[in-house]
Amino acid sequence: MIVCVVSDSHDDGARLRSALAAAHADGARAALHCGDLVDADTLAGLEAGPLPLHVVHGNNRGNVERLHAIADRAGSGIRYYGEEADFPLAGRRVFLSHYPERARSAALTGRWSLVCCGHSHRAEIRTVSHANGAALLVNPGTVAGIGAQPTYAIGDLATLEFEIRALEPAS
Repeated sequence: MIVCVVSDSHDDGARLRSALAAAHADGARAALHCGDLVDADTLAGLEAGPLPLHVVHGNNRGNVERLHAIADRAGSGIRYYGEEADFPLAGRRVFLSHYPERARSAALTGRWSLVCCGHSHRAEIRTVSHANGAALLVNPGTVAGIGAQPTYAIGDLATLEFEIRALEPAS
């Protein structure tokens, strides 16, 4: 399964939708958001697709009650977990946290195949070795382009091969 990983959208719904649409066009079937949506309305129009969206909130939480309300609507494709997420997807265990240090600690446990984070606004993909093998750690950077070029990650859960992709900067 191809998935898209985004983070730090900071109310930039247009760039978030652009990244999800590009990833969907390239075969993504799910999206993972590693926090800092800020306003829940950033998710406007995403409840019905094109991709199921797994979300954690980050340090810029916004209205947590509204995030729950959006995710709890009948037919919503948004799953909101709170501060961290631990779930199976396409035969892999996935962990989401906004914070790189928490994600690295999680990757070291060997419990998850894919660990994703945000917060730093610096895109990075690396393998973290642990006693039983390795986990892939993905930080997609900032989809909003705050302090860096707007980026997202896309990859295949079957092979754990991911890459960082850039969005066009705002003109």
